[in-house]
Amino acid sequence: MNKQKNSFDSVLDALLDTKKEFPHRYLSLFSDIGPLELKTLVDVWPRVELKRKLSLFEGLESLVEGDTLVSFDDFARPLLNDPEAEVRMRALRLLIECEDEKIIPTYLTMLKHDVDAEVRAQAATNLGFFVAQGELEEISERSYSEVQAGLLESARGEDATRVRRHALEALGFASKPEVDALIGAALQHKDADWQASALVAMGRSADERWEDEILRALLDENDTVRLAAVQAAGNLPLKSARTVLLRMLAEGEEDDEIIGAAIWSLSQIGGEDVRTFLEALLVQTEEAEDEDQIAVLEEALDNLAFTEDLDRFELMAINPDDFAEFAEDDEEVEEIDEEETEDK
Repeated sequence: MNKQKNSFDSVLDALLDTKKEFPHRYLSLFSDIGPLELKTLVDVWPRVELKRKLSLFEGLESLVEGDTLVSFDDFARPLLNDPEAEVRMRALRLLIECEDEKIIPTYLTMLKHDVDAEVRAQAATNLGFFVAQGELEEISERSYSEVQAGLLESARGEDATRVRRHALEALGFASKPEVDALIGAALQHKDADWQASALVAMGRSADERWEDEILRALLDENDTVRLAAVQAAGNLPLKSARTVLLRMLAEGEEDDEIIGAAIWSLSQIGGEDVRTFLEALLVQTEEAEDEDQIAVLEEALDNLAFTEDLDRFELMAINPDDFAEFAEDDEEVEEIDEEETEDK
């Protein structure tokens, strides 16, 4: 215990010493931080320079991306009350997959009352996680009802545009007629950002009724709208978007973010020619020595393998009702054959 405490004292000293870069090896010590270490950190936190705090958040976010076993929930929760808006927002981002529904009231309060619009928008995004959980019945009906009510109020209200758009995107997971109406209205908005938010919500809806709207948006001239459409096509996933996405890559899409999104969406959709195309694209990319795109393609091919396995499993699955119906049809054929035999 003393050894652990002494070790964390070194972490605190490093946080306060801005003359040296914060050691990367200390980042993992913030995962599942103990109550004693957390209390000590909270006491020291006001003395840490803002630049140092933000640098720490960047390191922690990077660690989360590469290691699914780390959790900074306990570290981030007390910082939701930090006087600095940027710290509150970064803390929210670390909590994006926090499964504890007891945090919902805090998110709702931040969505409604935080003085910073960016923080309110991030709170809306965090609440989207609980909308998805609510649809899966992983949280109580009461909590889910409160989340939906708060987000609907925000999306329909007069808050900053960014906040209302993020509330709409978060509601995309919900299967409610009111949400469909909000998505439809946003899609008709003259502002491309609103249209993009509508497409994000469509991609989260698990409802292919938006297929035509997404396919049209894949051809939109606005990069923001087209990117959202590409991502939505993969999230649903829409088999009908495969040809458009392949053509998009083959004909030289210029926006790097859209290229990456199209590659990933194809890996989610799968199907005819996708593996051949992506493998050929990987060879070209390796020849061009584009390390970033090589990484994107390799990850997409790994995901495609998962998609293909899932498709094979679905093809092998037998619906008991269909089997029973087939058996009944088979019995009817046998009866007809017997009748014909008797007639002869």
